Parts: sequence; structure tokens; C-alpha cells
Amino acid sequence: MSDVTLALESPRQADVGRLLEALDAYQSALYPAESNHFLDVEALAAPAVRFFVARRDGSALGCAALRIDPSGYGELKRMYVMPAARGISLGRRLLERVEAEARSEGLALLRLETGIHQHAAIALYERTGFTRIPPFGPYTDDPVSRCYEKRID
Repeated sequence: MSDVTLALESPRQADVGRLLEALDAYQSALYPAESNHFLDVEALAAPAVRFFVARRDGSALGCAALRIDPSGYGELKRMYVMPAARGISLGRRLLERVEAEARSEGLALLRLETGIHQHAAIALYERTGFTRIPPFGPYTDDPVSRCYEKRID
């Protein structure tokens, strides 16, 4: 796994676009359109977002974003690992990198929303110290959303 790098990158790259398209297709197969809370490429490129890409030998294997909410917390967005790269703790590494970035931004709280059908993601979040919370922000009226938070200070 040491040959995998994680770095801040632009979401506007073609290979990153393919990652996001794969993530959109995956989530669209699991949930109705109104339950997919996607940030598009322009939103991911906004000043208040830090976008990370995991690569091996130049190939994009996964991604995750930290959205800095104006009210003072960070939100994990758009975390995805290509199926061929699963099983090497890449999701955990991306999550740790987002947490480290949130701390460096002075944030004390990291929140996220995931869907009820994403069992591996839910298990990862719970294993890494996230606790379930009531729905927040745009997720309050979504019956297939599950929200979590973690103090990171």
C-alpha cells in the first residue's frame, strides 16, 4: 500500500471525472435521484472544498472531499474507491487524510451522510469513531440517509 499516494488535486481532471462518474453510477443504482446528494465538479473545485485523490502508478483509484461548512464543521463528501482497489484500506486512508486536513483547518467536528445500503461505508465510519446523529442540513427529509459525526480536536 506504500505505493499508493494521496494528494490534494483538482477534481477537473479527466481520470478524476471517471471516478466521480463511477461513484454517481454506483449510488444511482442504490438510491432514488432525490436521495443522491452529489457535489458536482464545480462545487468540488470551490475554495471551501479540499479534494483528495488516491493514486497508484499515476492511476486514480479513489477520492474524498472535505467541504468546510461556514458554520464551522467539516463534511466528508464524494468518498469512493474503485472496486479493483478495495481491500487495501484505501477508504480508511482517505478518511484519515480528510480528518487530518479538517484538523489543520481548525475544525473540531467532521460530519457525513451516507446511504442505508452502503454497509461497508457504515462499518468503516463506525469503526473509526463516527457516531450516528440525527439528519442535518439537506438530509433532514431523506429516509435513506444515515448521518454521522466525529469530534476531531
